[in-house]
Amino acid sequence: MAPLIALVVATLAARSIGWIGVVYVNSWPAALAVGLAAMFVLTGFSHFAPPLRRDLIAIVPPRLPAPGVLVSVTGLLELLGAAGLLVPTTRAAAAICLGVLMVAMFPANVYAARMPDPPKSMTTRLPLRTAIQIVFLAAAVAVAVGGS
Repeated sequence: MAPLIALVVATLAARSIGWIGVVYVNSWPAALAVGLAAMFVLTGFSHFAPPLRRDLIAIVPPRLPAPGVLVSVTGLLELLGAAGLLVPTTRAAAAICLGVLMVAMFPANVYAARMPDPPKSMTTRLPLRTAIQIVFLAAAVAVAVGGS
């Protein structure tokens, strides 16, 4: 739930700043890019923070090799994507790439939902997790098509 809160709060804060005259965030897509960036900084760093890293490694489906490496690579990609969202010339490409990354990582959420004893930080039920993921993907699409 923390990533959703980060997305909403950062987007609203950025748009509020835009309303008072800051050109950088003077549109909803630009403010949403800031919100997505905040969300991906949060989730990206979680790939390296010891308690959450362990849980993320645990939900990598067993058919995939080197779970620790995959978690590190996806965390780095999330952080790079967050930076890309903040640069107007790379914003749309970053949003598209992060959308693809979210789709590619979603099977780990399905796997976690089906685990008999999932890590405590991964206990969100699949229907709710799916709905939140749709919100994240919609935000990425809105940024990608919203221009810089």
